[in-house]
Amino acid sequence: MKGKIFAVIATIYRRLFARPAFYLFNKFLFDLSIRGMGLLNYENDQISGESFFLKQILGCHVRPLVLDVGANRGAYAEKIMQNSAAAVLYAFEPHPTTFLALQQVAERYGFEALNCGMGAEVGTLQLYDRQTAGDGTEHASLYREVIEDIHKVPATAVEVGVSTIDTFVAQRGLERITLLKIDTEGHEYQVLLGAKQALERGMIDMIQIEFNEMNVISRTFFRDFYTWLGGAYDMYRLLPDGLLPLTKYRPLHCELFAFQNLLFVRREQGILSPSGD
Repeated sequence: MKGKIFAVIATIYRRLFARPAFYLFNKFLFDLSIRGMGLLNYENDQISGESFFLKQILGCHVRPLVLDVGANRGAYAEKIMQNSAAAVLYAFEPHPTTFLALQQVAERYGFEALNCGMGAEVGTLQLYDRQTAGDGTEHASLYREVIEDIHKVPATAVEVGVSTIDTFVAQRGLERITLLKIDTEGHEYQVLLGAKQALERGMIDMIQIEFNEMNVISRTFFRDFYTWLGGAYDMYRLLPDGLLPLTKYRPLHCELFAFQNLLFVRREQGILSPSGD
């Protein structure tokens, strides 16, 4: 019955509004609706859903162990420590100048900052940033096109060291990771490839990634994350005051290359119960 009603409404709507004259009106409705679905809500932490997540979900853990990959100057790490003072936090930032700012935050809050990136294998890579950004920016990426094609400014490069999550887990003897947060300007999937052993062992409870237009540059689809994680994790998109379950992969609803925070929760943890579309 629900499908039939929608089909009737869609038919009427098309007859009335599928016209060039209504393009701006339809685009306006589209731009509004995607924000209601958790996209392009980047103005502040409350609107992006990060405040809800850190307080209501991560905050429920007494002593969470968090890996913050792509920590930049430490803004997210600082929020973690403010909401979970007993957290054990490792923050990774490859940009040598940006790392200095992160290190100051780490000293203030008592977590460990590491001057390296994360990827699919150990080695070195070129990190690109704006030429005019001598002290580093939050947009530094391992893809030159992110700087030059998306941000439309000349790029400069610096060679940085890259490790893997599995290597770090082995070095530190970690047994469980409460949260793996990844914000690497399009390189998120490669970081997960470097966590293959940890994922197979079921030792990562939650994964938070930012999915946006940078994934066009790295040619990474939502389907890649769904295929890699969907068998063991429930998937959500952060909303200002809650989570939107993504229980089915549908390209129309998932392959949306615009700012959004995605949360993957290991199903066996029973932390959340998805009930959406």
